[in-house]
Amino acid sequence: MSLLSAINIGRQINSRWLWHQVNLELYPGSRLALVGASGTGKSVLLRALAGLDPLDEGQIRFGDRFLSNWYMPKYRSQVIYLHQNPAMLEGTVESNLKTVYQFALHRQKRYDFQRVLSWFNQVDRPNDFLKKNAATLSGGERQIVAFIRALQLDPVVLLLDEATASLDPNTVQQIEFLIENWLKKDSRRACIWTSHDPIQLKRVTTEQMELSH
Repeated sequence: MSLLSAINIGRQINSRWLWHQVNLELYPGSRLALVGASGTGKSVLLRALAGLDPLDEGQIRFGDRFLSNWYMPKYRSQVIYLHQNPAMLEGTVESNLKTVYQFALHRQKRYDFQRVLSWFNQVDRPNDFLKKNAATLSGGERQIVAFIRALQLDPVVLLLDEATASLDPNTVQQIEFLIENWLKKDSRRACIWTSHDPIQLKRVTTEQMELSH
């Protein structure tokens, strides 16, 4: 059974179909590359799969339920969209990570300082990086924080939309290693990537879906 599926979905922009009757099946363990020319709506499709953008036709299903039957905060904690320019809240890096635990959905979970610290160390960030003011972060640092902010929730699907585009090559490989470990720890997990770097897509994915108008 597929983990996440799109069934004849379509999206219109200014009365024109951006894409139409798209079908997608993401299975546990999948590493899918979403490819296509600029302007074909790859980001819009990933946002729709994350429940962040509306559809004009079709349905999305996660597990055994259609998206309309999911409690959306719970769904978005399991299917997480990460993009090139993530937003940060006011405060420190650590407060950005802790904020999610204030929501009712996550109050049964606990912020795991040691696990978070280990992830930051694996991308060569020192312990005091957690105390850094989020407003001073570079674009690449924001991508790292957003990634770890997502990872701590133990999602089932990551939708990676140019999510490493602002990172240097060494850090890109470190993030890829973390994602590979995340996938290995639970056979149900899967991810979809977009990237302007075809070499990266060849490295991190095992199958491709091409999107066109």
